[in-house]
Amino acid sequence: MPTVSGLEMLEPAGAAVAALLSMRLLGLVWTAPVFSAHTVPGSLKAGVTVLLTLLLWPSAMASGAGATVTVPAIVSELLVGITLGLGAAVFVAAAETAGDTIAVQMGLSGANVLEPFSRTQMPVLGQLLGLSAIALILAAGGHLAMVLALDLSLDALPLGGPLAAAEGALGVVRLGGTLLWLGLRFAAPVVAAMMIGNVALGVMARTVPQLNVLVVAFPLQIGIGLFVLGATLPMLASAFDMWDVRYEDTVSPLLERMDPGEAGG
Repeated sequence: MPTVSGLEMLEPAGAAVAALLSMRLLGLVWTAPVFSAHTVPGSLKAGVTVLLTLLLWPSAMASGAGATVTVPAIVSELLVGITLGLGAAVFVAAAETAGDTIAVQMGLSGANVLEPFSRTQMPVLGQLLGLSAIALILAAGGHLAMVLALDLSLDALPLGGPLAAAEGALGVVRLGGTLLWLGLRFAAPVVAAMMIGNVALGVMARTVPQLNVLVVAFPLQIGIGLFVLGATLPMLASAFDMWDVRYEDTVSPLLERMDPGEAGG
């Protein structure tokens, strides 16, 4: 990492690099898990942004010297930061989607509570799996991996440089497919068990007409769902094994799409 004096940040070139770097960091803090939580005070978010700007400024100065602050440059840096944050947020959203799907299958979709991070109503199981995913990301050092990815992005996409925004936006939209695939993967064991249970209840209803299926089905579905969910929670943890590598595999193609040279080639 190059060594620079603090006075260089006060010069026009250094101040421009610091401003653009703070915009990229702001996009990351705005969308990344944990950083973007409503429970984190705005003053703390601003402090983290300023601190990371100071720490990453030497690297940014080496790759973005000569950058100028313009409206397109500010928007481009925000887009890069938002992309890096969404690449991590998709894993948490997939876990929450899996919890919502499981809650619907179990008949608990009406048991909504206030989710503290986003301040939205969601089923209890969605909140459980979402908070579990955040805890696993933090345990795997995901917050450091996101900062490292932003540092590496300074070389891939220099500050103030041209950006293939349309290609990058298309890549971000395609993250929705990754979200759905991961959500179905997390929820698949419980959904499969619930389907088998429903088939068994259907057979029982035909063979034992005296059985009140509606009375039996509700507690049975909840019991099967909770049992299978508890048994398969380690699978959710295994999905976050080597999370930094998975995160890099997610965001690297997005950054390549934003590179005008790559997009043109």
